[in-house]
Formats: sequence, C-alpha cells, structure tokens
Amino acid sequence: MQVTVHQAKTQLSKLLEAVENGEEVIIARGQTPVAEIIPIRKKQFKLGILKDQLKGPAPDFLEPMSEEELRLWEGDE
Repeated sequence: MQVTVHQAKTQLSKLLEAVENGEEVIIARGQTPVAEIIPIRKKQFKLGILKDQLKGPAPDFLEPMSEEELRLWEGDE
C-alpha cells in the first residue's frame, strides 16, 4: 500500500499493524515514493547440526571482553 505523508502521520498505528501482518507500506510525497516502513527482524542464529535445538538472539562478537575472558584468550591463566 502507498500512502501520503499526511496519511502516514494520521494513521501510523494502522500502518504499523499492516506491516506486522506482512503488508508493504510505502510513504510518498505526492506521487513520489520516499520511504518504506519495514518490520524489525530480530537476529537469530542456528548452528549446523544443532540448528533445531539452539535458537535465540545472536551473540554480539564486537562487545569488549571482560578482563578474565581476555586473560584466557591470551593464554594467561
């Protein structure tokens, strides 16, 4: 569905519900599409042989290690 900026402002809840139900929502300025409302996809990870047993939020490998983890990683036990 394509809606104008004004419609998006006045019907945001309805549009969010449509997105949650799998509908594509485009916001247009006049007849020109300028934005799309898309659902947030939660990251999930699966591990090969255990793919049906291990599910959940993906780990954040970019987070800093704790001092203890860093010592173990560097081999300083």
